[in-house]
Amino acid sequence: MFPFDAVLSDLDGVLRHFDHAAQADIEARYGLPLMKTAFDPELIMPPTLGQVTEEQWAESIAVALGGDERARAAVAEFMRVEFWVDEQVRELLARAQRRVPVIIVTNAMDTLEQHLDRLGLTYFADDVVSSARVGVAKPDPRIYEIAAERAGVAPERCLFVDDRLPNVEAARTLGMTGVHYRSFHDLAAVLG
Repeated sequence: MFPFDAVLSDLDGVLRHFDHAAQADIEARYGLPLMKTAFDPELIMPPTLGQVTEEQWAESIAVALGGDERARAAVAEFMRVEFWVDEQVRELLARAQRRVPVIIVTNAMDTLEQHLDRLGLTYFADDVVSSARVGVAKPDPRIYEIAAERAGVAPERCLFVDDRLPNVEAARTLGMTGVHYRSFHDLAAVLG
């Protein structure tokens, strides 16, 4: 018997991965702290909550980095860094999906649907809970409650998977089984 009635999975860092070497190369070539600036809570939260677009976020990064041509070129390259699906994770989640709903729960921006389409994931999950669409982001408990509700199950019957420990701990406070994802084996140990 399957031990969960739904699987709630993060997208970035679990199912989707970015080319971190390319990001580091862009930072080094331009000599700009792109990652630190881009993911500063003051800049990243508005697009994550759907208050501004990804395009506006990119502009805010460029302005924070000086607003000159060099900063804009660095941000433009940063925004084009490739991403891909971890096929092992996709297969593991697809096997789980034969038994229970699989819901993607992600802190995302207004471009999420385009990204899912590029990844071939548009129709993969039973539902997608995007912070930009629901106006609340992990680790706020409300986003997990929305996901459980969309799955049609009680929170304590959900498995939640995320690469960020604070997000996993927040899910656990609602009674969810949490998996802190660091490698495929962390998820395989639970979903086998």
